[in-house]
Amino acid sequence: MKHRFTIPVIFALLSLSGCISQFIPQTTEDKDILVVEGLVTNQAGNSKIKLTKSQPLGGSGSAKTLSGCNVYVTDDFGNTAYFTEVDPGTYLPDNSFHGNVGMKYILHISIPGSAKGQNFESLPMVMKPVPSIDSIYYEHKIITQDKSLGVTGEGCEIYLDTHDTSGDCKYYRWEYAETWEFMLPYTVPNYRCWVSNNSDVINIKSTANLAENKVKKYALNYIPNTNDRLRVKYSILVNQYSMNEDEYTYWDKLQSLTQQVGGLYDIIPSSVPSNVFCKDDPDVKVLGYFSVSASTSKRIFIKDHFVGIMTPYTNDVCIADTVWGGGPIQSLGTFVWVIVDHPLPPPSYRVTTRTKGCYDCTTRGTNIPPSFWTEDK
Repeated sequence: MKHRFTIPVIFALLSLSGCISQFIPQTTEDKDILVVEGLVTNQAGNSKIKLTKSQPLGGSGSAKTLSGCNVYVTDDFGNTAYFTEVDPGTYLPDNSFHGNVGMKYILHISIPGSAKGQNFESLPMVMKPVPSIDSIYYEHKIITQDKSLGVTGEGCEIYLDTHDTSGDCKYYRWEYAETWEFMLPYTVPNYRCWVSNNSDVINIKSTANLAENKVKKYALNYIPNTNDRLRVKYSILVNQYSMNEDEYTYWDKLQSLTQQVGGLYDIIPSSVPSNVFCKDDPDVKVLGYFSVSASTSKRIFIKDHFVGIMTPYTNDVCIADTVWGGGPIQSLGTFVWVIVDHPLPPPSYRVTTRTKGCYDCTTRGTNIPPSFWTEDK
């Protein structure tokens, strides 16, 4: 699965320096709540269940993964798909497993050794159909401009269009995976690499109250010129998911939660409704959501000129020194990388750098091109 659910379960109250100390209110909310991040789609290899435990209000650090659970999904025909733990707290089905549009699916979770409720189940979720993505496109966006010099900085806004004439899908969610090519400023063996990044924001849209079931020019992703994503070539793969109204309400509230940072009277995590409940004890709270969605995808490449694109490999970062004369490489020091080795003809010299990332692009990405990467796009 290419996606990553962002389900905040903590509110960190800002701590002010001086005589004002951090205030963490006393609450009766359970400090160890099961958090479910789940998705079943109609595409094989895209289903995933992630289980963690929440942290108390004012806590810090990453969420605690939940291992050793029995996780499986059943459909309305009595079929069962078992999910195997592949990483701590992450459970995947067999590679051939996929859902079918129109069918209902229920998630089952058993937590061994749990003191307070150990069996959990989701509501039956129907997989609704999803239309194809009509188009993904981009526009140059002026960031800075000078009267005498003209445009001095540009970013890139990526948009999406889709529609559904059948009216079966009126609630949409999108995730994307970015991949971009970058190059080092020196001609070294590993000078060309690729790096990928999954979306970590919530992109949703409802057409339920619109005259037409169309999504037009939805702003999916903005790329500023403060990174090198657009410097050589960039690609984005967008996954479009169908939702029902209840799931849309969940993501809408979660989106509001992530936008209202740190306020004492903002929405608290338990107010975001989950479709997973504890079978043993109805008072046990559960966070997160089990999504059942048909999906479709579309990819575009961007190879264009954007004004003022930054590079992480500036002269201040990738400092190069010239060392004259021969001698063993080891004499240059332990943390020195040779960019140029010129022994003949005399005089011999070496160009070196003390930043490994300026010598080897694999410290940041991979030097193996992605299978979808083509030179003619």
